[in-house]
Amino acid sequence: MRVFLQFLVCVVLGLGVLNCKTDNSKNTVQKPEAEVAIDTAKVRKEINADLKTQQIKAVIDHKIAQGFNGNVLIAQKGIILYENSHGFANFEDTVRLTKDSKFQLASLSKTFTAVAAMKLVEDGLIGLDNEVKDYFPCFPYSGVTIRSLLDHRSGLPYYQYEFDKKVRSENKYPTNQEMMSWFCSAVPTPKALNLPDHNFTYNNTNFAVLAAIVEKVSGKSFDVYLREKVLVPGGMNETFALSTTDSSINVNRTYGYQYGRRLQKDFYDNIVGDKGIFSTSHDLLKWYNVLKSEKVLSKESLREMYTPRSFEHPGLRNYGYGFRLWVNEHQQTEFIYHTGWWKGYNTIMFFDLRQDFVIILLSNRYNKGVYNLKEIVDILQGNNKSSSLEENILDQ
Repeated sequence: MRVFLQFLVCVVLGLGVLNCKTDNSKNTVQKPEAEVAIDTAKVRKEINADLKTQQIKAVIDHKIAQGFNGNVLIAQKGIILYENSHGFANFEDTVRLTKDSKFQLASLSKTFTAVAAMKLVEDGLIGLDNEVKDYFPCFPYSGVTIRSLLDHRSGLPYYQYEFDKKVRSENKYPTNQEMMSWFCSAVPTPKALNLPDHNFTYNNTNFAVLAAIVEKVSGKSFDVYLREKVLVPGGMNETFALSTTDSSINVNRTYGYQYGRRLQKDFYDNIVGDKGIFSTSHDLLKWYNVLKSEKVLSKESLREMYTPRSFEHPGLRNYGYGFRLWVNEHQQTEFIYHTGWWKGYNTIMFFDLRQDFVIILLSNRYNKGVYNLKEIVDILQGNNKSSSLEENILDQ
């Protein structure tokens, strides 16, 4: 009765129920998780940050001595343990790398495409079991679902091999939509590698097709959809797809180098989804925060994406929806990551949600040392040796 009388008083005075204190006022409104500041000093002590920083620096210094050229950012529990830019964004003009330098992520771009596709799923615009033919009726392969594209089980042929002669002879730089038209009109139809859902085969075609579907369903370019639905909500203002027409963000770009020479624009650079995202190390730290939160996707969707889906060849490496997975002997996910290589760039983003750490290495001069993370992972785990982790985490 007392609470009810207080409610009536609030209504009469026009103060509104939410502004009135009752006996239930102990249920105070909590700040959103993102707004709760961490106790930096306490966390640094808990994770032994100073020691880890020294140990990580020694590892990175060794990589630099072996020719690493790029940016590194390593963080744990909200604390940046190590950050460095070493070398040049442009060797010809001796433009040095900075924390604002943007790198082609290569196949690490697939993580963005997967999230963009899953966003369409959550919004009810596509279904995981819908077929490509539902969006492109002329597509010559039946039974290829959104799900089978996401986990590389579609059996589709490799577009970059099937149309290599065409792009070179015609001097063409196809888009995703043109690639789809080529699949529809090719005579004879390029032979599929295998039937859908029969085998895991890592294949760039899957994610180039996914990006084409994103464009078709949303009615927007892949870059615009990604920006509106994924990047802006994630606070990622320095990330873009190479297909962008926004010149204001296409700045601070690096160039790719291999075997001592700068690599020129590739015929397939305008096809995105399988590659083609440019970003900075700091924006990828924001990406990590997106991938461990519900800023863009629900926890249920993220859990689906981090679930192993390739069991033909039992081992420690597996694949979910757009993410590579390092699993234990029980096929349970331990680490989540993706590597990338494209025209001199090689990249990796590797994280552990349990111990809340992320490792980001971006290089624009090819160097295999980028993929050697075992020492760093051991340090972040408190030198408890991660015996299952191999020295080099290379593409499957």
